[in-house]
Amino acid sequence: MGIVRTLVLTIDRDNDLGVKSGIRGPVVGRKSCLTAALRLGIADPEESDTNAILGALHHHDRLAEGAGASDEVEIAILTGDVRVGPRSDRAIASQLDEVIQDFQPDAALLVTDGADDEASLPIVTSRVRVDTVEKVIVRQSKGIEGTYYYIVKAIEDPRFRSRLLVPLAVFLIIIGLGLILPNGIALIGSLPLLIGLWVLGKGLGLEAQMERVAMEMRDSATGGLFSSLLWGMSIVSLFLAVATVWAGWDDPVPDGNSQFEHLLGLVDEVLQWIVGSVFSFLLALGVLRWKEGSFTGRSVLLIGLGVVFYTFVAATIDVALVISSGQEYSPTFNQLGDDWGLPIMSMVMYYLLRTIVQSFSEDDDLVQGSRFWGV
Repeated sequence: MGIVRTLVLTIDRDNDLGVKSGIRGPVVGRKSCLTAALRLGIADPEESDTNAILGALHHHDRLAEGAGASDEVEIAILTGDVRVGPRSDRAIASQLDEVIQDFQPDAALLVTDGADDEASLPIVTSRVRVDTVEKVIVRQSKGIEGTYYYIVKAIEDPRFRSRLLVPLAVFLIIIGLGLILPNGIALIGSLPLLIGLWVLGKGLGLEAQMERVAMEMRDSATGGLFSSLLWGMSIVSLFLAVATVWAGWDDPVPDGNSQFEHLLGLVDEVLQWIVGSVFSFLLALGVLRWKEGSFTGRSVLLIGLGVVFYTFVAATIDVALVISSGQEYSPTFNQLGDDWGLPIMSMVMYYLLRTIVQSFSEDDDLVQGSRFWGV
């Protein structure tokens, strides 16, 4: 029988150990982990990570008592970062690689205090075999006072505060505006729509993509003066689009026009602001990527595709307005050229633009040596 090395791990993903007790990870060894648990417990007696560390020490001692003469058992604490996410996961992975290089375990036992730390389980399983995952749950009374205590602690915690208070605040703001404004019933009616969109985003797993877009927006706003101005123009254009819909929705229909014509005219006005907002947003991202050296031309292609879409929609609205007004529409060659010449020209220009962008990307591949032509 060979030597079996077992590693007992506990993970502090939000780095409460480093923030509250000043101990940096990884913490390796029973004595060091016991010291860390005592210092964290003294700094914050209500911290659940203290119980997770004590639970890991309990399993370490149990395994050490039942281990063979040649077997080895080690315990380690891995710490992440206050900004939970990719930054904390990279810190945990780096510390785990350091522990594995020193101890070289054959198996691991993971001790956590909740689902937040268990999110790092794929990082551990990608580097060492995990035989058991233990969750430490502190026994508490189940009375009303205990429930109130947990609600207060969740509000004070920055991680749960945004998840709990922001949706509640949006809900109350919409209800309040709907009751104050004269025609607020439509605003109150939009509340189920917003909740449905949020649930749909959760169900489709769009939260990570939205966070990535939000981070790119933030980087774009701080990336330079030009990109910040473009981002500001995008917000202003979107606000003007909403204001146009709000102002034109209740406007009386002019004499001689139908409700359908009024709606088409409103869509034509709003579409210009929406297209301007999208163009400004894509230009801001393009400038940011260009400054970072990762510009691929995708934002330019999206702008060209947006121009094609806008010209076709605008031409369709113009033709629909002519037909709905009762005027005779004859699809002659000259008439079709006047109505659809610009959209067709935009398609040709988009094809040329796409060819140019692809040629530049192929040249970059040749420079980087990813392709080989000839002998």
